[in-house]
Amino acid sequence: MNGLTWNIMLALIWVGMTGNFTGSGMAIGFLLGYLLLGVTLRDVPRFSGYIRKVPRVVRFVFFFLRELVVSNLRVAYDVLTPTDYMRPGVIAVPLDAHTDGEITLLANMISLTPGSLSLDVSTDRRVLYVHMMYLDDPEQAREQIKYFESRLLELLR
Repeated sequence: MNGLTWNIMLALIWVGMTGNFTGSGMAIGFLLGYLLLGVTLRDVPRFSGYIRKVPRVVRFVFFFLRELVVSNLRVAYDVLTPTDYMRPGVIAVPLDAHTDGEITLLANMISLTPGSLSLDVSTDRRVLYVHMMYLDDPEQAREQIKYFESRLLELLR
């Protein structure tokens, strides 16, 4: 079994022992299971990758939520004010992602963020075309998407 399976089993054991069958009880059990695995199995190669990956996932979730809130506020501000700040455009972003799963996840996360929409992937899967509502500086927008991609690929590889 992998580290995630062990962690979920430990969380379920915790929930069963405490009788606290709620989301918070499961979260506490998951955290305690993670700490237990980290302390006892940190030298086992099969589990050490899992132990290092969980903090990256948590950081990525907070990074994505921050990007989501900032882009929502920018679009909401533009909708609520009488001045139109939009400068729409399409940019081509070279991809470091190779597999269909990586490209799909990146494209979906870009599309989830208000103000941007993934349009297409080139036939050789090396370029992603993205429509941006606020394309003030195409090179800066491309760098932001590349940074987003690098953070995502750090988790998947």
